[in-house]
Amino acid sequence: MRRQIIQRYGDNALYEGGLSVRTSLDPRLQVEARRVLQNALVSYDERRGFHGALKTIEIGGDWGEPLGKVEALSDVPEWKLAVVLSVDDHGAEIGIQPEKDGAGKVGADRLTGHITAKNMQWAYRSSVGDRKSAKSPVGVVGPGDIVYVEATTEAGEYRLRQPPKVQGGLVAMDPHTGRVLAMAGGFSYGQSEFNRATQAMRQPGSSFKPFVYAAALDNGYTPASVILDAPFELVTGGQVWRPENYGGGSAGPSTLRLGIEKSRNLMTVRLANDMGMNLVAEYAERFGIYDKMLPVLAMSLGSGETTVLRMVSAYAVLANGGKQIKPSMIDRIQDRYGKTIFRHEERTCDNCNATDWEDQEEPVLTDNREQVLDPMTAYQITSMMEGVVTRSTAAGKIKLDRPVAGKTGTTNDEKDAWFVGYTPDMVAGLYLGFDSPAPLGRGATGGGLAAPVFNDFMQAATQGTRPGKFVVPEGMSLIPVNRKTGMAAAEGDPDTIIEAFKPGTGPAETFSVIGGADQYMPPEEILKASPQANDAINRGSNGLF
Repeated sequence: MRRQIIQRYGDNALYEGGLSVRTSLDPRLQVEARRVLQNALVSYDERRGFHGALKTIEIGGDWGEPLGKVEALSDVPEWKLAVVLSVDDHGAEIGIQPEKDGAGKVGADRLTGHITAKNMQWAYRSSVGDRKSAKSPVGVVGPGDIVYVEATTEAGEYRLRQPPKVQGGLVAMDPHTGRVLAMAGGFSYGQSEFNRATQAMRQPGSSFKPFVYAAALDNGYTPASVILDAPFELVTGGQVWRPENYGGGSAGPSTLRLGIEKSRNLMTVRLANDMGMNLVAEYAERFGIYDKMLPVLAMSLGSGETTVLRMVSAYAVLANGGKQIKPSMIDRIQDRYGKTIFRHEERTCDNCNATDWEDQEEPVLTDNREQVLDPMTAYQITSMMEGVVTRSTAAGKIKLDRPVAGKTGTTNDEKDAWFVGYTPDMVAGLYLGFDSPAPLGRGATGGGLAAPVFNDFMQAATQGTRPGKFVVPEGMSLIPVNRKTGMAAAEGDPDTIIEAFKPGTGPAETFSVIGGADQYMPPEEILKASPQANDAINRGSNGLF
């Protein structure tokens, strides 16, 4: 916020202008955002092993003086610096960093404590080069080592801690106003002032796919349209590009809903190829994900770089029925005389300030925001992403007492793990990854790493609030369809789902596949890959291609 004010009004106005700034921050949600992100980063980091002591000092004399001069993380008060005084197979005796007085002089008090073997067992595994794993505390730390510790519930007992190398960013927003309610830009501002929620440019991976599908649904496709999930190749610049689904394999013809629920890369590429990347780029820019998107097929899989704040803002448009929003951390700024010089709220209400009640009409709040997406399309995408949470890549990870939609994201080699999602009244998103992108490890996916963090935050954020519902726009038809073929479901069909259709659209009367014959997979292979498609043909459907 300080940066924004300086950018808008300059340094002098910020520090000498007597400004009164009202922020959008919700203190309770901010505490929860910090907690869940820190816990996730520490948990992942500890599973990878111990980095080693911060530094080593001589402890022959007064250990308090040299320990007191070491700078601790200023914004993680739960952790204390400590020096190891002695260590054996049962644990380590430690000296806690003494407090400093107002003049910065190290105090005279010397507090000691103990780290049991159990409370440092996670550190037996080393993450440093060829260093072997330890079998007891003796192999983890030695006398003079400075480490971080956190007090346990037992008096005098501490747990070994370490600042994580992995980082991440989290943003929570009101989707109806764009007010940023909470933001965590990393583990600790004291560790790094770089704000990963607003400054880190990361690949969103599959969390970008909903906007490819939104473009399709806005331009003639339906959630029941069938796309071929099969090997795809593109020759460009003398090189062959062959994208793959996560984990390999393909499922044959599948509906758009299954494509987004199962996060199928091959289907997404074929869909983007069928409607054209210029259209996808237009929508990505319209949602504010990119300023200028390169219209190449790889971008449909989220290979471009953007920020958490931009992704959360884009998902907010899906959550609020397609209205453009401007993310803001500042609600209002007043000058030293009380005059409002900035207000985030741009909606107008001409009759809201009436001084008397004279049986006039109720005042109407005029919403002048741009409609960037058809409300019906926004609902269709929301419904499809509810399926991601209930039965697909985030299944079992999100447990809320209300409807929730969202999408996981995992980049190449598991370098970033994303989840962005929303309820009717709040949208939140995050990523986890190293500042210098490196593999997080096999299986470190958006569903496995990021979705549980979203769940922890949203459970705390929604506690005590009344559940809302995603509203079906007037005029839409809810029709039962076969989940695989996208055709109207037969009576008693066990693989049935209720799908939302816009006026004038509905399930296809004949089984047809988009992106078929000319793109690498022959019909016999499609039928072999998809028993449902074979059944549709045997029932007399035609028009496979």
